Amino acid sequence: MRVATWNVNSIRARVGRVVDWLVREDVDVLGMQEIKCKESQFPFEAFQEAGYDVVLHGLNQWNGVAFASRLPMEDVANTFTGMPGFGKPLDDGSLPLEARALGVTVDGVRLWTLYVPNGRALDDPHYSYKLAWLQELAGQTKAWLAAHPDQPLALMGDWNVAPLDSDVWDLSVFEGATHVSAPERAAFAAFEQIGLSDVVRPLVPSGYTYWDYKQLRFPRNEGMRIDFIMGSAPFAALVADARIDRDERKGDAPSDHVPVVVDLDLDASGDDDDRPMIFG
Repeated sequence: MRVATWNVNSIRARVGRVVDWLVREDVDVLGMQEIKCKESQFPFEAFQEAGYDVVLHGLNQWNGVAFASRLPMEDVANTFTGMPGFGKPLDDGSLPLEARALGVTVDGVRLWTLYVPNGRALDDPHYSYKLAWLQELAGQTKAWLAAHPDQPLALMGDWNVAPLDSDVWDLSVFEGATHVSAPERAAFAAFEQIGLSDVVRPLVPSGYTYWDYKQLRFPRNEGMRIDFIMGSAPFAALVADARIDRDERKGDAPSDHVPVVVDLDLDASGDDDDRPMIFG
C-alpha cells in the first residue's frame, strides 16, 4: 500500500495537479492538509473519476484536512480528545476547534492527517496554542498506543516543526523564530519518546519538504523539512520504501510543500526476521 502526505495549499487551486500525481505515482492513500475549503466547495468529481473516494474536514477558507483513497476508509474521526481550540470564544466560553486533524483506518492501518498550528511568533498566542495542541495530541497518541499496541499507526502531515538543525537551510535565519525553538522541538520529540519514529528519515536522510514562494527559495534550495510521517513500531515494520517527491515543487502553480511517500508491505509476516531492518 502506497501512502502519502501533502500540504496542497488549496485543493481548488491545485486539484488537477494533485489528481494527476496520484494516478501517475500509483498512490493508494493521500492525506492532505490546507485544503482551504468547506465540504460543499471540494472538487470531489475529479477524484472520483480517478478512482478515489474522499473524506474531509473543512470549515472555511483556512486550514482543512482530507484523505483521498482507492481503498475503503473506516472509523473516520475529525478531532482527537482534548484538542485545543483557538480564536474568539463561543457563547459557552469554549474556543472554536479548527479543521486540523482527520483520522481513518485503511486495510487495518490507522492514519491521521494533521495540520499542526504554525505558531506565528514566539510571543504570539498562536505559539502557546501550537504547543498545547501538540501536547494534547501526544497524550492521546500515548493512550491509543497503549490500547491498540499491535495496530499500525501513523501521524502524518505538516508538523510546522524542524526537529534538527539540518532541517533548515540556515539556522541563523531562524534565530528567535518559530519552527526551531526548543519548546517546539521538545514537543516533537515527545512523540518519539512515546514510541513513534520518523519512518522516512532512515531511507531519506536529507532533503526538504517546503520552500517559501518568496526570494527564490526553491531555486536556491533554501527549504525546510517540516512534513513527516511518524509511525508506531508496527507501522515502521511495514515500511519497505520512502521518498520525498521534490519535483512536485517545480512547474506551474505548485504548492509550497511537496509529497512525502511511504510504501507499506502489508504482506509482511509476524516474524521480525522477515521485516525491513531499517530501524535496527
